[in-house]
Order: sequence, then C-alpha cells, then structure tokens
Amino acid sequence: MGFFSKVKKLFVSPEDRANQALEEYLGDEKPVSPDAEQEVPTQVVAEPAPEPIAKQEPIAAPVAAPVVENTTEPVPTVQETVTPAPTPEAKAKTIDPVKDGGKARVIEPSMVTESKADADKPQWQIDLTKALQQADPRLSVWLELILDGIETAGDDLWARLQFLLEALEAPADEAADFVTSFKEWLEDMDYEHVDEFRSELQYRLALALELEDEEDEKSRLFIKLSEGLAKTREQITKRIDSLLSSHTAFDDDFWEEFEEILIMADVGYEATTELVDRLKERIRKSGETNPENFKTLLREELDDIFKVPKRIKAFTPPEVVMMIGVNGVGKTTTIAKIAHREQMQGRKVLIVAGDTFRAAAIGQLEIWAKRVGAGFFAKAEGSDPAAVAYEGIDYAVKNGYDLMLLDTAGRLHTKSNLMEELHKIKRVLSKKHDEAPHRSILVIDATTGQNALSQTKLFHEAIGVDELILTKLDGTAKGGVMIAVTMQNKIPITFIGLGEKMEDLRPFNGEDFAKALLISDK
Repeated sequence: MGFFSKVKKLFVSPEDRANQALEEYLGDEKPVSPDAEQEVPTQVVAEPAPEPIAKQEPIAAPVAAPVVENTTEPVPTVQETVTPAPTPEAKAKTIDPVKDGGKARVIEPSMVTESKADADKPQWQIDLTKALQQADPRLSVWLELILDGIETAGDDLWARLQFLLEALEAPADEAADFVTSFKEWLEDMDYEHVDEFRSELQYRLALALELEDEEDEKSRLFIKLSEGLAKTREQITKRIDSLLSSHTAFDDDFWEEFEEILIMADVGYEATTELVDRLKERIRKSGETNPENFKTLLREELDDIFKVPKRIKAFTPPEVVMMIGVNGVGKTTTIAKIAHREQMQGRKVLIVAGDTFRAAAIGQLEIWAKRVGAGFFAKAEGSDPAAVAYEGIDYAVKNGYDLMLLDTAGRLHTKSNLMEELHKIKRVLSKKHDEAPHRSILVIDATTGQNALSQTKLFHEAIGVDELILTKLDGTAKGGVMIAVTMQNKIPITFIGLGEKMEDLRPFNGEDFAKALLISDK
C-alpha cells in the first residue's frame, strides 16, 4: 500500500468511469447485437423523452446511498430504479433486465470531480480538470499542469496539489497530510522556487501514488543513472569502444586488453577472471565471431550477474532492519533516505540510534529523523547498543511502527570488537522479536573501490549481510566495484546513491545499470 489508503492511478473523465462501471456490471458478456436485441427486451436509461421507453417506472437519479437487492445469485452492488429525476449528465446505457428477473438496474459510480457543480467551482479548477482529463496519464504531465504559471511555493500551489490528490480520490485528510508534510520539508530546507523542489515533489508523488514503475518515471531514473555513471563509463566503455575498433576477432590479444580494462575500473582480478570466462562461454554458445556485437553480449552477461531471485519473507511487525557499515560511507544519510522513501510508501518508520559511541552520531540522526518526519528513539551517549536495540523494539511495538531502522557503530572494520558488538546486537534482537533482524543491510562507499570489496567480505563472513547499498556512485570512476562485490559475495545490491538529495537513493536495476554503463557517449 502507498501513502494513501485509497487512490486512483489514472485521472479518468466521468464518462469513462461510467462506461467502466457498466462493463464491470455486465461482466464477461459481449455487447448485445442488433439481432439479439429483437429476442431479448432491453431497458434504456437515458435523458427524459416525450414517450416512455418501456412499460416500467421511469429511472430516477442515483441516490447517495445505494439500495442493494438480495437475489439468489451474487450480483454487484447497484442501485434500484425509483421515481423519475434524470440528471443532465446522464448518458444512455443499455441494461439487460433478464439478469434480475426483468427488473432494470442502474450503476452510477461516485465521482469526486462531480461532487461540486461547475458553477460553484473556481475557474482554475474547471480548467485544470479539463486539462488533466485530456492529458496523457503520466505523472510528469500532471505535474507540468499543476505547476503551470507557478514560480514559488504558496497557497496557489497547495490548493492545486490538494485538488489533484482529491481528484485522484485520495482521502481528503490524507491528501492534506501529504501537502502539510511537503510544506514543512520546504521550510526546513529553505526552498522557495519551483526549480529547487520540483524533482523532489515528483519523487514524492511517484512513491505516494505507487507510480515509480511507470514508464515515464523509469525513464527519468535511467537518465539520472546514466549521468551518475558518467565517470565509470569513461573508464570502461570508452576503452571498450577503442578495443572493438582495433580488433576483428576474439583472439588472445582481445581478451588480454579487455581484462586490463576491467582491472583498471576496479572490477578486481578474481571477478575479472570469472567475467571473462563467462563471456567466452556465452560467445561460444551464441556462435558470435564479430567483436562489433561484443557490447550486446556483455550487457546480457551483466544483467544475468545482477539478477537475484526475489525473496518473500513473512514477519510480525515491526520489520527490523539493521544498518551496518564503517564510518564515513554515508550510513546516516542513507538511513534518512530509506525512512523518507518508506514513509512516502505508507509505512510508519522508527529510527533507532544504536551508534552510541561516535561523537554527535545521535544528534545527527535525530535531526534527520525530524527532517523526514520519522519517529526517533535513543538513549544517552555511551549506552550499551544492544540495550538500545532491545528497548527500541519495545517502543516500536507499543507505538505501532511498521519498520524499525537500527543504526549501528562503524569503527574500523579491522577491529574485532566491532564485529563482536554487532553479533551481540543480533542475538538480542532475535531473542526480543521473532526472526529479527529481518534484514542486515551493508552500506559501502563506491569511491573506495577495492576497499569496499574487502569491507563486504569481512562483514559478510563475520555477521552475514543480506543486501548492499552503494553510495556516492555519481562521483567515482570506480563503479566497476559493483560487479566485483556481486560476483564474489553473491549479495544483491538493492539501492544506489546518485547524489545528496532524498530522491537520489534509488532502487538498483541490473539491466538498467548495464545499459547505462555501456552507452557510447557521442
């Protein structure tokens, strides 16, 4: 479920919604043909005419509360016909009276956009409604219409945003909460002009309306990913293009140069050897002999490497996620970004400050929790981290949280006492809450190259890692380490950091990564 308990993903005109309701009522039956109409009498619901259409009481306007008729067969909830009072908006519909013993029945969906007569609406609402109904059903197009003529945040923007959400049938109180949350964020970030917050607003709407998988939004993410991989692409793809232009066959010289390119891009020796072997096997099976098609084969191989079977885990709320990683990798801001993302998707999130040793760690996390609107739990600096985790679960359960994000200490990964401490926290969590922690997520810094690979190996061997998040991918030419950590540890990468903003933590998609990495810059 998203931020809203109820919402439509498309802006639909009243006529289309009425047609959809009729189709749902008729089920799988095909429209009645002219020949069939002669055999089966039908009842037409239409605007009043001088002469009645059938020997039956005229159809009345739909009432607010539907009247349901009990029948021996299950039928959709509908309204029974009563006295005549046709509305000007009624469209002619053909109903089959045979379905209910000869009694005509009417379906009239409730329409938020028609709850107020056009004469009583402000002109901007009338114009905006028409524009939305005629526009392509894409979030970017809707946002363009909402922001048309608006340069800064203010009452006009809030009214338009609230109108869009209510037109999509989001409950009014939840729509108001969404707008209020965004207003508070703008004030906290000191943003005023549309150019400063437009991208964040689109990100929030995509999550809240569950439109992140929409093609338009995926295209926006792909562009962001391509920009973030620019330095890595220069290190890998340009050299591959040069390699392909100087070779006409997959000979020893070709593979030797290709191995050098991968090692220079921080893929590492072991991963490079494995990748080359896999590519040779793929080429052998495909029968390909032309190096010009090498990038396509490489793209397919990378896609296979990053594919991870989906895991479905059932657990009793709250879900407990243990965030681990050394100091300086961006763990604190990553926790805030995950909390922000999950809340926009409708979950109640608690951040627990389990790093009680690092100076200012608790204060920094509290600031981020307030900024994203998440709950926060902490004890005094120097407290036992395992005790903080234990009491944090108590607090999460009592207050109905869906997700608990537990920060942990991140002293140098070579210190054995850090691993012992993390082991202790995991033991306490498992005793306190069934199967906790449900996920252990390691945050690594992509700019550190092979050091990130060694961190992954040490943490995974010591306490077990379920997922990886790579930060700072937009500022490094060492993005090849993503290939190495996945191949050598068989741990899925779930998110990547492409910048400092909340929206810059994005789900990782191996296919998109391969495409963005191997695009040749012109």
